[in-house]
Amino acid sequence: MLTNFETNKVFFAKGLSSPSYCPAAKSLISALDNQHVEWEQLTYTDSPLHIWARDYMPVQVSEKKFVRFDYNPDYLRDYPEYKPDTSAILSELGLTVIDAGLVVDGGNVVSCGDKVIMTDKIFRENPHLAQSKLIDSLTRLLKAEIVLIPEDVYEEYGHADGMVRYMGDGNVLLNNYCDFDKALRKKLLVALNPHFNVTELHYGTHTGQSWAYLNFLHVGQHIFVPMPGDKLGESALSQIAEAYPTCHCHPVPDCKTIVNDGGALNCTTWNITTD
Repeated sequence: MLTNFETNKVFFAKGLSSPSYCPAAKSLISALDNQHVEWEQLTYTDSPLHIWARDYMPVQVSEKKFVRFDYNPDYLRDYPEYKPDTSAILSELGLTVIDAGLVVDGGNVVSCGDKVIMTDKIFRENPHLAQSKLIDSLTRLLKAEIVLIPEDVYEEYGHADGMVRYMGDGNVLLNNYCDFDKALRKKLLVALNPHFNVTELHYGTHTGQSWAYLNFLHVGQHIFVPMPGDKLGESALSQIAEAYPTCHCHPVPDCKTIVNDGGALNCTTWNITTD
């Protein structure tokens, strides 16, 4: 699968520019423009409820291959108004996709090249399939080995992108579970160590939103780190910059509102490789 290192264009929903989230949108646009990163707003996302992008957009496997999963998460079963018309969006973009016929959120797909990290929530989302058959289908569709990690039961959405991120060359960056959930940390290391070298974030404290820093936007050689305004920001930015020595790390202020709503910059964006 393509990794974030290979992407060069960012998309986000028009709803992100609605009054409640406008400061975050302005900060993101300013940061992208300052680094000359191409961006575009997604059509059919005008509602102020449409501030996310990652979860319903397809996964790019190769330059011309996109896989679309069913966007039917348990946390939105009673809130269809939060789900934009993905088919209309893709038609406007002129994208042809392969429909997987599986329920998976884009935020639960962490591409690591020849491997993909996902939480085991995928089994709850696709109970009609035997676990082995589901893994086989995902392996075939994504052209990558599936590395499963345990779901963080205290995280409502069951996504991997606030738990671990790919650093390149077989290395991953793990959230600071060492500061607040040593039992989960142990399980995560057991799952990840056979496949990756693991670097851990460590703040010596826990704010309840430390996951947000790991939910950064990574496009090409640029990493845009959300700043929700808590006391961990400076340390998080420094540690992420150290973990990605070949990348340029940029703080994106004014992200408190989107973080309070359960997402950060990886959630609000969709980045791909274009010609």
